[in-house]
Amino acid sequence: MSKKFDSYWRRNKRYLFILLSIWFLVSFGFGIFFVDELNTIRIGGFKLGFWFAQQGSIYVFVALIFIYVKLMNKLDKEYEVNED
Repeated sequence: MSKKFDSYWRRNKRYLFILLSIWFLVSFGFGIFFVDELNTIRIGGFKLGFWFAQQGSIYVFVALIFIYVKLMNKLDKEYEVNED
């Protein structure tokens, strides 16, 4: 049981690390660090760097929440710890 428990949490932490890395890249990377390069591209009349800083990172964050839920539901079923 302990080996199964460790494997479950190892995969959970891997999912978290990957998703939080994506969030960091989008929110800080696109909105702050790479803003000058992205501002050369326009979407809907707005500079892309500005858009990511104001709205894009929020959309990506919400999408990452749904992706995490889907991944965890799949992981829970695989390890037979689902709530269904």
